[in-house]
Amino acid sequence: MDTLSRIYRENLGLATDLYQLTMSYGYWKTGAHTKDAVFNLFFRRNPFKGGYSISCGLTYVIDYLRHFKFDASDLDYLSGLTGNDDKPLFNPGFLTYLGEMEFSCDVDAIPEGTVVFPHEPLLRITGPIVQCQILETALLCVMNFQTLIATKASRIAGAAGDDPVLEFGLRRAQGLDGALSASWAAHVGGCAATSNVLAGKLFGIPVKGTHAHSWIMSFDEELEAFQRYAEAMPNNCVFLVDTYDTIEGVKQAVKVGEWLRENGHKMVGIRLDSGDLAKLSIEARTLLDAAGFDDAAIVASNDLDERLVRTLKGQGCRVNVWGIGTKLVTADEQPALGGVYKLSAVRKEGEENWSYRVKLSEQTIKVSNPGVQQVRRFFRDGRAIGDVIYDGDLGIAEDASLVDPADEDARKNIGDGVTHEDLLTPIFRAGKLIYEEPSLEEIRGRARDQRALFQPAMLELDDPSPYLVGLEEKLFELKTRLIAEARAKK
Repeated sequence: MDTLSRIYRENLGLATDLYQLTMSYGYWKTGAHTKDAVFNLFFRRNPFKGGYSISCGLTYVIDYLRHFKFDASDLDYLSGLTGNDDKPLFNPGFLTYLGEMEFSCDVDAIPEGTVVFPHEPLLRITGPIVQCQILETALLCVMNFQTLIATKASRIAGAAGDDPVLEFGLRRAQGLDGALSASWAAHVGGCAATSNVLAGKLFGIPVKGTHAHSWIMSFDEELEAFQRYAEAMPNNCVFLVDTYDTIEGVKQAVKVGEWLRENGHKMVGIRLDSGDLAKLSIEARTLLDAAGFDDAAIVASNDLDERLVRTLKGQGCRVNVWGIGTKLVTADEQPALGGVYKLSAVRKEGEENWSYRVKLSEQTIKVSNPGVQQVRRFFRDGRAIGDVIYDGDLGIAEDASLVDPADEDARKNIGDGVTHEDLLTPIFRAGKLIYEEPSLEEIRGRARDQRALFQPAMLELDDPSPYLVGLEEKLFELKTRLIAEARAKK
């Protein structure tokens, strides 16, 4: 799906931070650009203090990489950049090199819609170090935001249970581009439809919406407003009932609903956008049922999120469709996922074996993992029981032993009687797309089915049960040795 290129332009080579280009220039200038490298994109903590995340953004990444290049206008722009001596920042030869560069990396990724956990590589990029470096910013931009929003949507959909969730966030999103990304990710995470018509056109997401308070206020009487709307759009009537007095609004909607029924149409439902949603929805349900509209939906909006949905349902709320806007598309309580992109191995041109790398930090959580990483997920009796991050060259046993990198004494053995799957899947080989892209609905279905693989306690909104994730024992020992060697060089 050519998502990005349809919204912006065919190539987005300059969608990168300047330091990616200055480093790339340094590689080229020193002759280090012939090295191959391995970079892993991952995050360190689940968002929203939750127990899991939903990987999202791979479709956008594939589109970006398929069109990756620097065109003449890009090179012209770069040629005009200057350093602090007012001389050109980049040598003309380097700009020629960029212009002739063709994407040639291998890319492996965890399929979009998969439940994922901290430190697991969502993407693994292998290839010329210059290309890997330049790609960093755009890949993080896409994966960080869409994974964050898909996870938020999954949490909201989980709280709503069998009730549909509608994404209503366009007007509050971080720009039009953010709104489109959010609509995509929200649908992956579990939202049934969107109010964003452009997202409907581009992605095929069902669109929903009827009228706002301004429609009601433009008429002298609320009843007249409902009647005129019903006459104009008898096949799309969800009446917004809280412009003046909510319960009176429900009664007026019932009158127009009866007119629709007499004329061979159906009132779809009503929408509540303010007030005590639990109390009002119970009263509204009573009025609707008494008038024979027991199948009419009660839609609620008004700054909802997963915790408020859970609270309202616990209070006996009769809402059965949830419209979620601001707190979904802005991820409200957590503005960013905090994903990172770290070098884990290099090798010089002509070499076969990788030289592994780690980044040190005083904070254990920020010490990176080395190797050409893969994630193996183990299952017992149809449930996921643990994930092991391992290196392909070092290998992994069938009954893998794993180590919590934050606590080397916390060693576990997966045991026998298990099945497994490796999560990272080949996407590009030598720059050529080899992956058969699933449809958005298939991705959404994967996200839904993935939740069913895990214990319900791990999916809880607050204080979820931890899920077992660790480094394979040999990879952990390699990491420990590399850390000791790096510290010895200080």
